[in-house]
Amino acid sequence: MAGEKTEKATPKKKRDERKKGNVLLSQDVVTILSLAGVIYALKALFPMLHETIRKFLLQMIDGIHTIYTVEGVTSKRLLEEVAIVLLKTAVPFVLLTAFFAILATGIQTRFLFSTYKLKPKFSNLSPLNGIRKMFALRNLVELIKNILKFLIIGFVVYQALQAELGNSVHTLNMPIIQSATWMLSVVMNMMPKIILVFVAVGFFDFLYQRWEHERQMKMTKEEIKEEFKMTEGNPEIKGKIKGLQQQIARSRMMQAVPEADVIIRNPTHYAVALRYDTGKSQAPVVVAKGQDEVALRIVETAKEHGVIVVENKPLARGIYATTKINQEISPDYYGVVAEILVEVYRMNKKIEL
Repeated sequence: MAGEKTEKATPKKKRDERKKGNVLLSQDVVTILSLAGVIYALKALFPMLHETIRKFLLQMIDGIHTIYTVEGVTSKRLLEEVAIVLLKTAVPFVLLTAFFAILATGIQTRFLFSTYKLKPKFSNLSPLNGIRKMFALRNLVELIKNILKFLIIGFVVYQALQAELGNSVHTLNMPIIQSATWMLSVVMNMMPKIILVFVAVGFFDFLYQRWEHERQMKMTKEEIKEEFKMTEGNPEIKGKIKGLQQQIARSRMMQAVPEADVIIRNPTHYAVALRYDTGKSQAPVVVAKGQDEVALRIVETAKEHGVIVVENKPLARGIYATTKINQEISPDYYGVVAEILVEVYRMNKKIEL
């Protein structure tokens, strides 16, 4: 089908989509790095957290009988203490989670910031589009992936808790701090297995997201043609412009033929027009050259204006192949060209022998 997207995205298409914020991004990779960062922070900050919570619990237990007062001063103080403890314990994790989430997103998107997707779209208001998105392949894959993660992680947690079920009974006789420490150790022991689950799912999710991203970026053959026309120009118009440019350049070249000192030709295929101005150049300069029909026109124009034409097959071919227009001839041809110019000048009586 003509409208089927079968072609890989062009570099321009990728640049345009990147500006719109359409880049490869796996949320599972973000989750893995964020979770790993939180666990690392928990291990690093555990002594501080342990001490903060311990002091708070002891303080609360010591003053439990004065929590409620008529003036409410103690209750207010308790709320302040709770808020301080929450800030000390929660804020570092929130900040670290945000940092690792931004880092993981930035690594995948090369720290792209785009407001394009924040712009309101009328199509988003359509109930039909909403229903289509619900049953889109990406959403179905996300649903299956989340169900699998929930089941696997649930199984890991169940196995870990079942293994510690016997020890949990002893926590009833433990001090609060020791009991909390034990529960935290159980959670920390589960985390490597949970992270392993996320890594496995994240790996396949990254592969899927890359495939889905490339699939959505694909173009139709007609889109590629239109893009080529916009960037490189319409081939037909471009060909006409190129032909016009060649015609103008050829016309200018032909205007320089009457000013040449000599035309060196290969009878039917090549012709070069040379001019030597001692005040402007150190060697003869090619002012015009041509092949086949252009060569014949150069010769005809030269004869019309009285420019001498000399036949020298190897010299004509050599200069034509090695020298551009308005460029001095190669030193390899100085000797032969000098002899020709001397003869030409003698014939034109520019020098006396």
